[in-house]
Amino acid sequence: MNEVLEPTRLAFNTQGNPMMHPEFNGKLVIAISSRALFDLDESHHIFETQGLEAYRQYQIEHEDAVLEEGGALPLVRKLLHINELLDGRAGVEVVLLSRNSSDTGLRVFNSIEHYQLPISRAAFTNGVNPYKYISAFGAHLFLSINPEDVERALEVGLAAATILPHGPLASSDQQVRIAFDGDAVLFSDESERAYQAYGLKGFTELEKQKAHEPLPGGPFKAVLSALNNIQGEFPESNSPIRTALVTARSAPAHERVVRTLRSWNIRIDESLFLGGLEKTEFLKAFGADIFFDDQKGHCLKASDHVPTAHVPHGITNQS
Repeated sequence: MNEVLEPTRLAFNTQGNPMMHPEFNGKLVIAISSRALFDLDESHHIFETQGLEAYRQYQIEHEDAVLEEGGALPLVRKLLHINELLDGRAGVEVVLLSRNSSDTGLRVFNSIEHYQLPISRAAFTNGVNPYKYISAFGAHLFLSINPEDVERALEVGLAAATILPHGPLASSDQQVRIAFDGDAVLFSDESERAYQAYGLKGFTELEKQKAHEPLPGGPFKAVLSALNNIQGEFPESNSPIRTALVTARSAPAHERVVRTLRSWNIRIDESLFLGGLEKTEFLKAFGADIFFDDQKGHCLKASDHVPTAHVPHGITNQS
């Protein structure tokens, strides 16, 4: 549901503190909306066509009916499995951010229990965009299917992405494979702006000149860093996480990217410099459980083959 007009808001475990809670230090913390985690299309349709009271009554009447998996649930399940490999230490924390009320959200928690997901923290905001609780929970990433909520989170400097409808679910093995676009996702959109201003030739020359100048970080730099910290807990040959950079860049514009990651002291497992080739086949070959890209066209093509999330950030997403 996109809007529920109720008079109160309820948040759990935020401590009323906008700074990262010490309990979350060292973890990868992901905030996720209820509609990204579960399939709530039917009840959302009731809200849109029949109104709030019909929606509330429907959820109460069906609160013991388990919700079907949403687009992000397979990824969340695989990420939370990492904690089982850390001898009881939590490397990944998932918190629920929902526009539901606590009353209508009871069905969501019942479904979380059914799927045996170790998710215990939540904020129910009664129709209000829940982005302000992302920082309070210390989350590195916010996943939602509501583009407006995602855009608002990005506007205040938080990593966020819109989960797109997709066909295949995450791969069946336990390793989590996460693919990122470069410019406007891991890096700032500085280079994309140069490309649009000066064309491919001008962009290439500028990147050669700045090869030793690290790119500014983009919204997903902290996400990659948190993943890298978890990878450091395991032998490189037996890591439960594998990352890939999948970019349209090609040589010689690759050098600045390599040197930037080196300056950040961040390892990325695979780097694909495609020189403008279509990304979909490479994402399928990598076996991505999720792919993050700022360009909607790339996302729509990829989403037919791998789980994909659009990052509406940077110049290509400006009207």
